[in-house]
Amino acid sequence: MREPKDKLVQIDPVWSQIREEAHKAVRDEPLLGGLIHSSILHHKTLERALAYRISLKLASAEMSEQFLREIADEGFLVDPSLGEAARADMVAILDRDPASQRLLQPLLYFKGFQAVQAYRLGHWLWHQGRRDLAYFMQMRVSEVFGIDIHPAARLGRGIMIDHAHSIVIGETAVVGDNVSMLHSVTLGGTGKADGDRHPKIGDGVLIGAGAKVLGNISVGRCSRIAAGSVVLEDVPPMKTVAGVPARIVGEAGCAQPSLTMDHLLARGV
Repeated sequence: MREPKDKLVQIDPVWSQIREEAHKAVRDEPLLGGLIHSSILHHKTLERALAYRISLKLASAEMSEQFLREIADEGFLVDPSLGEAARADMVAILDRDPASQRLLQPLLYFKGFQAVQAYRLGHWLWHQGRRDLAYFMQMRVSEVFGIDIHPAARLGRGIMIDHAHSIVIGETAVVGDNVSMLHSVTLGGTGKADGDRHPKIGDGVLIGAGAKVLGNISVGRCSRIAAGSVVLEDVPPMKTVAGVPARIVGEAGCAQPSLTMDHLLARGV
C-alpha cells in the first residue's frame, strides 16, 4: 500500500522522491520490477531499504544475508545519524555527478554509495566494541566493491566517491563534510609505524583520480588535489596542489571545489 505522498514528503522528502522514482522506473522498465520492489517499494523507510541492499550485497557463505540484515537494521535503529548521513551522501551524488539524474541510482547501482554506507555500519560496530564484526564488514566491502575503508576511519557527511574503484582509506584518516573524490584515491600511511599516521582531509576538498595523500598531514578546507598527485606535506586551505611530489600551483579557483567538481588547472600553471 502506497503511503499518502504529501504526508511522506513532510516526514522524509528524500525517501518520498526515491519511491516516486521507483514507481516510474517500474512503469518504464517492467523487467526491473522485481529488483525495484524488493529493494525499494517493499520497505517503509530508507533505513530498511539500505539494510536490505547492504545485506544482499555483502552476504556470503561465511555470513548469511539474514544475519547481516539484522545487524544493519539494529545499527540504523540505534543510531539515526547513519540514515541522516546516507541521505546527505545521496543528495551530494545527485548534485555533483552528471551521470546521476535520480536519487534511486546510488541506492540501486552505485558501488561508491553502497560501500560508504556499509563502511558507516562497520564504523558503528567498531565503536560498539564489536571490532571483529567491523573487520568482517571491511573485508566484504573490499571483496565486493573494491573499496577498502578501515572501520576506525572517520568520514563526514555529503561524501561523493565517483566511479569508486580502488579507494583506500586508512585507520586514522579523517574526511570532512562535503568531500568529493574520484577512483583510485589513497589516504594512506608512509610506513609501518602505528599511531596517528593517516591524512586529515578538510571540508569541501576535491581529490582527483589516482591521487595519493600519505602520512599524518592536513589538507585544508576547500582545497583541490589534482589527479595523479602524491601529497606528502600539509596543504593550506583553498589551494590547488599538483605533481609528484605535490606542490601548490594556485588557488582553489572557487569557494567549494568539491561541489563544482572542476578538475582543470589554469592554463600556464
